[in-house]
Amino acid sequence: MLARLKALTFAIIATGAMAISAPLAAEESWRMAHKMPPDSPEGLVFQLFADKVAEYSGGKLTVKVYPNEQLGKTDAVLEQLKLGTVHLYPEGSTYMNKWVPAIKFISSAFLFDDRDHWVRFMNTDLVKGWYEKAAGDAGIGVLGDPTAVMRGPYRVMVTNQDVRTFDDMQGLPLRMAPSKIAVETWNWLGADVKTLPWTDVYQAIDKGIVSAVNSPIALVESMRFHEVAPYIVRHDEYYQSISFMMNQEAYDGLNPELRKAVDQALVDAGTYSEELMGKSAEESIKRMTENGVSFVEVDRRPFIDRMQAWYQEQELPEGFMEAVEATRVSN
Repeated sequence: MLARLKALTFAIIATGAMAISAPLAAEESWRMAHKMPPDSPEGLVFQLFADKVAEYSGGKLTVKVYPNEQLGKTDAVLEQLKLGTVHLYPEGSTYMNKWVPAIKFISSAFLFDDRDHWVRFMNTDLVKGWYEKAAGDAGIGVLGDPTAVMRGPYRVMVTNQDVRTFDDMQGLPLRMAPSKIAVETWNWLGADVKTLPWTDVYQAIDKGIVSAVNSPIALVESMRFHEVAPYIVRHDEYYQSISFMMNQEAYDGLNPELRKAVDQALVDAGTYSEELMGKSAEESIKRMTENGVSFVEVDRRPFIDRMQAWYQEQELPEGFMEAVEATRVSN
């Protein structure tokens, strides 16, 4: 009995010694979900972000990327983000309007002079306050500058009619997502709006259910819209970015070294996105125009003028129009 007790005591001491001498686990792992194929422009940007986090943290923090909605669609992923089972979800931050309704106005159509104007607006205390409220209420924040990673890089209308002016769009059967503000906007602008799922657009145009769809230019070729709608009209309806929505508690729980690694990875991803999105768009347009697609830029002024009256009729967030005007000219 004594021998057995001595043996057990020795085993416990030995185990403790091993635990003391063994290095503490240094790695922490995050999960990042997104919608895009891994080889798409956006998929490449997300993977670069993950690679840079590992590089800058010296391997102490890794980001496992789950593309193609492997962890579920947006609503499911947002719930996982709240729970902390997913740590990052790079997407349009307008999805956060379910907690802070004012956030949907970051995609206001034909309101901003150009992308730079929109970026200045997005970095105002007003918009930062919206995101801070979402972080407080839902536990979902936005990493760094919400405009750092580019999407688009701009928006177009793809149509089977030769549209070149504001007047040409009057009565045009236009596919729209089931977004109240988007539907109201384009009805106001004179289109005949029909709500359809994104994946039904090709067939809907082919069968004459709709004649047009608004899209980031980067998605036109991959969705093959140009095959049934050979007229592409750049209108810069609104400006977009990919916000890295995150579990705020997980980010706040990182030590300063790891937070710095994550922050710098976002900066690098933003720089890469500008280079990649612009190049991809140019190459895509070149391929499509060589195959008979028409690409034009429409005069935005009639759209802007028409929308001014619409905004005057809306119940807008407090301070919204003041922030838009204050950022119209760079300081």
